[in-house]
Amino acid sequence: MVSVRRLPERYLTPVDLAELLGIPVETVYQWRRKHTGPRGFRVGRHLRFDPEDVRAWVASRMEEAA
Repeated sequence: MVSVRRLPERYLTPVDLAELLGIPVETVYQWRRKHTGPRGFRVGRHLRFDPEDVRAWVASRMEEAA
């Protein structure tokens, strides 16, 4: 059985997103520069990601892979 990891109910930092996806944090920033990753937003100088946007982005990646 596959373990389903729940997304936190708070906004995610780039480090949170990288840990969640098992990727380097620099990849998150590259996606941001290339406009290819999940939608993010700034709170002052801090980049944050809405868990619902991350979920939708992952779902779209899975649909494309199918």
